[in-house]
Amino acid sequence: MSATPTPTSTATWTEPPNPEYVRSLPDLTLVGVVHDHPASVARVRSTTERTEHATLALELPPLAIGLFEEYAADSRSIPAFGGEMSAAIRASDATVIGIDGPSRRFYRALVRHAACDRPSRGELSRLLSATARATRHAVRCRIAGSLARRSAIRVEVGSPRTYDCSPHDPPAVQAEDERAQVSQARAVLQAFSPPNLDRRNAVREDCMARTIADAREAGPVVAVVGIDHLDGLESRLEN
Repeated sequence: MSATPTPTSTATWTEPPNPEYVRSLPDLTLVGVVHDHPASVARVRSTTERTEHATLALELPPLAIGLFEEYAADSRSIPAFGGEMSAAIRASDATVIGIDGPSRRFYRALVRHAACDRPSRGELSRLLSATARATRHAVRCRIAGSLARRSAIRVEVGSPRTYDCSPHDPPAVQAEDERAQVSQARAVLQAFSPPNLDRRNAVREDCMARTIADAREAGPVVAVVGIDHLDGLESRLEN
């Protein structure tokens, strides 16, 4: 765990940066993010404040929601911890849910994919190892959230990402750096994609899409997810 906070922003935004990373569907607004990037924090905050919604759906495991709600309770205008996720919670009065694994729905989706796709023993082992790591991380978040509720201690679970711009840079600089980060990350994935990444992303997106679909029954939803999940979720939820 790290206690290094995310700097608060001083840039003045007149419109959400990089609006191409926002997708609008009936009763659903998908907001794509580069995790912890200052431009993403600004886009999430602005879009969430401007969009009517009954549910705020975050690409977090349900076990982590309590921790990020504690981050959002920071007295500063933008929470010092939790990046775009705590900023979204701060900007919303809606019900907050975690849509990523691990969860019962995630484990059921994993079993379905294993049964249908019949991965090799090695592929299944790597997929289960990745799931176990995600589960351990979610449990750490749950413990840290419980600690935060019972004390004044606020800790970051994992290391926050840093970029070549800061929240103090002009909005255009932040927006351009975010686009560069997206291009660079996609190029790296195309060249060095980890084994089973597509399979694991399919499981995660199936889980997230089903959870979002359930939430839409109660009213409009704003969902904050990684930019690379936008296309997959949009295709699953547009009909």
